[in-house]
Amino acid sequence: MASTSLWANPIGFQTNGGRIISKESSLTLNATVTQWMRSTAAALNGGLGTLSLTTGPLTSGSLAANAMFAPGGSFSILGNGRNGLPKATLFQATFTSPVTWKATFHPTAGPKRRGAWYYSLNGRIIGTLSNGQKLSGSVKLSTFDVPKGAQFTTAANLDTGLGNLAVPEPGSLGLLATGLVALAVVLRKRML
Repeated sequence: MASTSLWANPIGFQTNGGRIISKESSLTLNATVTQWMRSTAAALNGGLGTLSLTTGPLTSGSLAANAMFAPGGSFSILGNGRNGLPKATLFQATFTSPVTWKATFHPTAGPKRRGAWYYSLNGRIIGTLSNGQKLSGSVKLSTFDVPKGAQFTTAANLDTGLGNLAVPEPGSLGLLATGLVALAVVLRKRML
């Protein structure tokens, strides 16, 4: 992937399967990447590689209900060499803000309609593509219900995961630079 083709063009990915596991005070996940999308090219589909992540430590709440994890941790997407993607690390990142873990109970879902708990993990990431391009974006992962209507304790199967990554548009960078120059001029006048 050439960096010029990625500038100001979003990248998206989708995952399927995998398992979210609690380890000490964080969550870990390994899932299959099933779609890799760029706005400048057709989406690639199939078993394309692996998404692996570890959240920062738990800062509030509980894994059975709603929780918050500290920024940090790790996030990576590894290609497996299929459908035009290299067999290499495609994207390496870290969570830049607190990661939320949200629990929702559906009273008529699950086996025999006894109710089921569903969980979603949401976070913002920033990282680097294999070509050196910096990207930031958001990630949302959703679990299947935990077996037998129980709340999450140590593990749950992943249903789907979605992510969107983008680089700043050149126009946005120009506006930022203009704003910083104007701010510097105002501050300099006040100091004189």
